[in-house]
Amino acid sequence: MFNPLQPVLILLAVAVLAVVVFRLLRLPPMLGYLLAGVVIGPHALGWIPDSDETRHLAEFGVVFLMFSIGLEFSLPKLIAMKRIVFGFGTSQVVVSILAVIAIAWLFQLDWRVGLILGGALAMSSTAIVSKLLTERAELNSAHGKQIIGVLLLQDLAVIPLLIIIPALASQASSEADDFTLTLMIAMLKVAVVLTFIFFIGQKLMRPWFHLVARQKSSELFVLNVLLITLGLAWITELAGLSLALGAFLAGMLISETEYRYQVEDDIKPFRDVLLGLFFVTIGMLLDMQVVFEGFAWILVILLALTVSKVAVIAVLSRLFGANPGVAVRTGLSLAQAGEFGFVLLAQASEFGLVENTVLQPVLAAMVLSMFTAPFLIEYSEATIQRFYSSDWMHRAMQITSIASQTMATQDHAIICGYGRSGQSIARILEQENIPFIALDLDPHRIQEATQAGESVVYGDAARREVLTAAGLMRAKVLIISYADTVSALKILKLVQELRPDLSVVVRTHDDSNIDLLKEAGATEVVAEIMEGSLMLASHALMFADISAARIMQRIREIREQRYRLLRGFYHGSDETDDSNEKYFPRLLTLTIPPDAAVIDQALRDIDLASLSVEVTAVRRRNIRGLLPTGETRLQSGDVVVLRGTQENLAAAEIKLMQG
Repeated sequence: MFNPLQPVLILLAVAVLAVVVFRLLRLPPMLGYLLAGVVIGPHALGWIPDSDETRHLAEFGVVFLMFSIGLEFSLPKLIAMKRIVFGFGTSQVVVSILAVIAIAWLFQLDWRVGLILGGALAMSSTAIVSKLLTERAELNSAHGKQIIGVLLLQDLAVIPLLIIIPALASQASSEADDFTLTLMIAMLKVAVVLTFIFFIGQKLMRPWFHLVARQKSSELFVLNVLLITLGLAWITELAGLSLALGAFLAGMLISETEYRYQVEDDIKPFRDVLLGLFFVTIGMLLDMQVVFEGFAWILVILLALTVSKVAVIAVLSRLFGANPGVAVRTGLSLAQAGEFGFVLLAQASEFGLVENTVLQPVLAAMVLSMFTAPFLIEYSEATIQRFYSSDWMHRAMQITSIASQTMATQDHAIICGYGRSGQSIARILEQENIPFIALDLDPHRIQEATQAGESVVYGDAARREVLTAAGLMRAKVLIISYADTVSALKILKLVQELRPDLSVVVRTHDDSNIDLLKEAGATEVVAEIMEGSLMLASHALMFADISAARIMQRIREIREQRYRLLRGFYHGSDETDDSNEKYFPRLLTLTIPPDAAVIDQALRDIDLASLSVEVTAVRRRNIRGLLPTGETRLQSGDVVVLRGTQENLAAAEIKLMQG
């Protein structure tokens, strides 16, 4: 007996397993969904039928994806990037489509097939590329801005392509006049619907959301978002357009209200789950028998797709003023197919515009290209450095610029990231007359800071040569001021290789990665959520009529437990008196020399406690984050962190360093 719950359970089980495996491999979950669809689809194990019900449910994933893109649609942002988006991006899409139409003509295929395939293959994966750029901290780099600009135009280009495909299907012949008439009717529908939505919808959207929000009901708010999204999608479908277009317009309308970010959070679970289901259904389209029979053709299509997209994008990037290194990085990052390519092919397949013998090899090549995307992006740097000496020259000029500002600097601080946190740190360092050099990747921010006389330079702190040029070997401390664990781990790895005795303070969002960062060599990790909660708690206790002295004592105790290296720094308000500074504990970092007498001695035998000095940490190259005990024996090259008063630390340094 058929149980309707069975296919749902199969779908969920396989999807969960695939996503877990791909996350463990640090690959995009989207690839896991695609593979799951291939395995359980009607052309492989056949566990899930390729039915209209499944496809209709999966289409809602695309609806919510387009809605999310509509929320991000910002007219000021587009104007600021208009040359990249509308110049570079439009050129890439148009050239790609024309090239595929020409190839289709050579193979005697219908020009409509060439147009559809060209539109699909012109797309790149926003989900994969944006995620990888974020992890590599390259969103604000020169190639990162070009990539985001092109991806934004590709997302927008999907809308007219989604309009064109039904127009192509509705015409009885391939004559240009018929197509032009059909397309003009479709565009007229778009104009009428857009006028209705923007002139009427925009006036109603904000007051309606105000009314819903005043009810203070989270479920009502979510229901309202679903109603707006699916309602406008239904209106555009009634007009003969696509569901996705209506969802995009709904996102644009809501983006103009103050509820945009709340809506984005509320809609994310629906979007991610349904979009995952959509990718599963795309995987189900693959007929593995056709793939195996035409495997040679699939490899040819994959190679042609990758090479041609790299070439076209790199050439266009150069024409729009990028240097060769940036141009090739952009091309390699956008060489894969994209999720909206699948949307276009799925719609074309539904209308019967592309034959299965053509569709299957193209689908397979697109899926394989998305599998290769993480590897192309990962090794793009090595490729650039090997083949483009001009890129080396460009980087050498950056390194020279950084080194020239730090050449005469000694015992300075290196601030990685010059956002709000980095700037606040810089102000405090200036008040204490501590020199610093800040590294950042935002050219606009750097320009403003430089004009104001700040010591800020363009440079990626996760690169060995940049840290070296910033005076890593002469620095007193390094501060990672932004909460990006992946980037912080890269920086910590370089610091451990080049300067293991350097103190590194890392900012993180919460407590989840503290142990990981400390094992990687961080001297201290500051969790912003904890500091925020301490301030909230202190204000709350004050309004609860708890005395200020008791509040400070409680906060001090928590901080002493949390920040082990700073234990003893919080003894009362009189510690701000500079005249008593020598009596307050401070930290000292020492590297044990090869000829020290204390080598191979246990800390208990060295007895630094008699000098009122505490060993808070011992770090070694091969044992990071070593917690010291009385039995810990010191070795040559150990980095020892001591806590004590200035006078006691001086005595301890003599005892540890003498031969």
